[in-house]
Amino acid sequence: MNSTSPAFTLRRRELLGAGLAAATAALPLAARAQAFPSRPVTLVVPFPAGGSVDLIARLYAEPLAKALGTSVVVDNRAGAGGSIASAQVARAKADGYTLVVSSQSSHLANPLTQANVGYDPIKDFASIAQLARTPNVLTVNPAVPAKTVKEFIAHLKANPGKLNYCSAGPGSMGQLNVELFKSTTQIDAVHVPYKGGGPMITALVANEVQFALDNLGPFLQQIQAGKLRALAVAAPKRLAVLPEVPTFEELGYPLSNATSWIGLAAPAKTPPEVQAALYKAVRTVAEQPAMVEGLLARGMLAPEALSSAQFTAMMGERLAVYGDLVKRLGIRGE
Repeated sequence: MNSTSPAFTLRRRELLGAGLAAATAALPLAARAQAFPSRPVTLVVPFPAGGSVDLIARLYAEPLAKALGTSVVVDNRAGAGGSIASAQVARAKADGYTLVVSSQSSHLANPLTQANVGYDPIKDFASIAQLARTPNVLTVNPAVPAKTVKEFIAHLKANPGKLNYCSAGPGSMGQLNVELFKSTTQIDAVHVPYKGGGPMITALVANEVQFALDNLGPFLQQIQAGKLRALAVAAPKRLAVLPEVPTFEELGYPLSNATSWIGLAAPAKTPPEVQAALYKAVRTVAEQPAMVEGLLARGMLAPEALSSAQFTAMMGERLAVYGDLVKRLGIRGE
């Protein structure tokens, strides 16, 4: 049979048709994987500009854009302690283009302390990856006559209910952290909530309140300037920026030694291949020396290389610990 015969031509058409059909059948999955991202990705920050979550989003935006090969836009949508924007992202189209920069405030404290938060932090999101870990720090005004945690606890027990602690608002992680510490050390102190981190730090420096247990970042400059005194940090080991300050683990308070986290989350039904592409891009950026150094300089730690399942499991464990505390004490957010 020669190549110009009718039979040969028919057979060639059949083979070409079969090959085209097979290629078409395989196209949707491959096309989806190759198509992402084909337009800008938005990182929704559910807090005002200037805070630790916003700082991390902006620190990642440019290198993440290079890793993904598209523009990355930071969109601040503040309100209700991060709940409004988080709920919006939970309901957004699950295509990987609208993501939320999650944190323990929006994905732990709010769901536990707000009556109608509008989302479930586990069921309504795919937790892609950690972006950073933020050590908490037990900080006191220098007027407090305690140089160590042991002395501080003794001072509180000698003056029950006479010292005040501050937080960035009712039901915030700053309140939950202190209440957890109180429950493990049997101390008594009065909660004074403020409207955000700035007023809280101003009040602590002015000795309107005497101590706090919250993210290190906003306190670091005041600690290094001697306007506040750090007694302990929640971190795997001592921090280079505060080498003389012990960890809670060293001092025998392991429950208070957990670092806070900032992460990246997508709507729950985001396709697995899109989640994988985002995870790969985040880990590529997170492992860059410039990112590691940038986080350390800001009093933060490099993120753990947790898979989505591991990240979700960690969140579930913390929701259980703090959920018990919130229920027992009747803590409510605004």
